[in-house]
Amino acid sequence: MGERLKQLQEKHLFKDIKEQLTNRGVDRREFLKFCTLITATAGLPFGMVEKVAAAVESPQRPPVIWLHFQECTGCTESLLRATHPTVEGLVLDTISLDYSETLLAAAGHQAEKAMWDSIEANKGKFILVVEGSIPAKDGGIYCKVAGKTPQETLREVAPHAAAAIAIGSCASWGGVQSSGINPTGATGLKEILDMEKIDLPVINLPGCPASPYNLLSTVLYYLTLKKLPELDDKNRPLFAYGRLIHDNCERRPHFDAGRFAHQFGDENHRQGYCLYKLGCKGPETWANCPSILYCDVGSGSWPVGTGHPCFGCSEEGVGFTKAIHEQAEVLSVTPSEGVPGIIEDRGAGMTGTAAAVAGTVVGAIVGAGAVLSRKVKDMPEEDMEG
Repeated sequence: MGERLKQLQEKHLFKDIKEQLTNRGVDRREFLKFCTLITATAGLPFGMVEKVAAAVESPQRPPVIWLHFQECTGCTESLLRATHPTVEGLVLDTISLDYSETLLAAAGHQAEKAMWDSIEANKGKFILVVEGSIPAKDGGIYCKVAGKTPQETLREVAPHAAAAIAIGSCASWGGVQSSGINPTGATGLKEILDMEKIDLPVINLPGCPASPYNLLSTVLYYLTLKKLPELDDKNRPLFAYGRLIHDNCERRPHFDAGRFAHQFGDENHRQGYCLYKLGCKGPETWANCPSILYCDVGSGSWPVGTGHPCFGCSEEGVGFTKAIHEQAEVLSVTPSEGVPGIIEDRGAGMTGTAAAVAGTVVGAIVGAGAVLSRKVKDMPEEDMEG
């Protein structure tokens, strides 16, 4: 009887979720579009869309405790402006956001009680989200919430979490507060947890602000596969930070062709040429900004799309550290000297350097083709058929 009642309750909850989506104007097609987007963002195969959808629709909502420290609340604001569908219409009905200082209806002691009630009921099961850096100087006295320093709060809360997400550059590595002389000793979440000897998996989602879809994808990845996504050496999920911005930039063809803007507003700038010489940090910044953009408002939602260089906000040692118009270190490829300059007349012919480069490339291709041909000829017939 008890099991049957549980099944009926879950069926009722599932019906409630579908009704909530419908009431907010989210039909099934839009819902599946969202799940497809999240699946692609998380780097999962297309066949996982149904599992992602099932995770979103599941009545088992993962509890989330969201803490704020030294920050501007930009990451929360970015999350609230996510669309297709809206966060309040879907995600806040999918996760159980039990505590968030920005979105709380309660205040004071009631708010603190809500947080601790959730922690007690969900020990080892809730996801801890931290927004903002943590002041390591003077014991953290530069940021107090409910009379406690961030360190004191983390000592009490973090050991009970299943995993932690540091959202934004501030929580990931200190962000803008850590630039220059860093008067408060602003530090990222993982470093503080290591200092406090708190053993907790931490996922860094840097960005200023962080992309809301990277957060949604991380949470739904965890819900769908019951494990954390693969991380790089800076604890960033590879599905979001596995490629340089430079590799997917809409202006990359101009970079490869040697076409650059030299001043803001010059003819090359108006033509949409590459912004590398104006200080674009895309060649040394790992993020998926040009791939997923922000909040469904098109290319004008990120710096390069508006005609301004990327300033590397998601990369420690680049954003808020290097001068805005300082040229980036090119990590993947440098502009070819053999490409005709943009000031040359069309049809001027190939330069000597370009001819040499072209000859080398063609020779390499021909040589590779010959080697491949020999290998195919020497390959047993059964291997060729397989």
